[in-house]
Amino acid sequence: MSKAVILFSGGLDSSTVLAQAQAAGFECYAMSFDYSQRHSVELNAAKRIAKQSAVTEHKIINLDLSQIGGSALTDSTMDIPEHETSGIPITYVPARNTIFLSIALGWAEVLGANHIFVGVNAVDYSGYPDCRPEYINAFEKMANLATRVGVEEHSLKIETPLIDLSKAEIVKLGMTLGVDYSQTVSCYQADENGKACAVCDSCRLRKQGFMDAGLEDPTHYQ
Repeated sequence: MSKAVILFSGGLDSSTVLAQAQAAGFECYAMSFDYSQRHSVELNAAKRIAKQSAVTEHKIINLDLSQIGGSALTDSTMDIPEHETSGIPITYVPARNTIFLSIALGWAEVLGANHIFVGVNAVDYSGYPDCRPEYINAFEKMANLATRVGVEEHSLKIETPLIDLSKAEIVKLGMTLGVDYSQTVSCYQADENGKACAVCDSCRLRKQGFMDAGLEDPTHYQ
């Protein structure tokens, strides 16, 4: 059985990706990050879902990205926007996916895993530059240049199965895979019980996804 590292936040997209990887027959190793994010309650969801999904191993890596700030998700002095904004929003965390993928790449080498799954999405994404296909392709090329397994085998693959799907399509896919979305947390400012605010960018995209899919939204709202 091939091994895969899954970047796993405990949210809607990463839970769908985990279910996809398992359905495809991969032995899954989930990796989450405690990066001093405002919505750290998502880590409780990640722990719960990883356990329920019976992943081979689940690591939570501690990083303090609040030391560099620059995002409403890591700087408490910045407010989470509760209305649509144009351009790259202040919830963008500088270099986050590059940092996460780099650490996942290291674990993949240790495990002998040639696949890293990440739930980035370029259709309903919130304007983040590190969710685009161009970025993923560039990182994959770098990964095969910068690692022993890449140099020897040229076989490292960054898997982005959701990248061309709408949020509605993701929700429908997850339902066919048996994902229990009521267990996931996507909100940027969920309360300590994991209940969502219903007004941040992430909540708006999630609510619209269920609406467009014609499905009941199981999210627990405040």
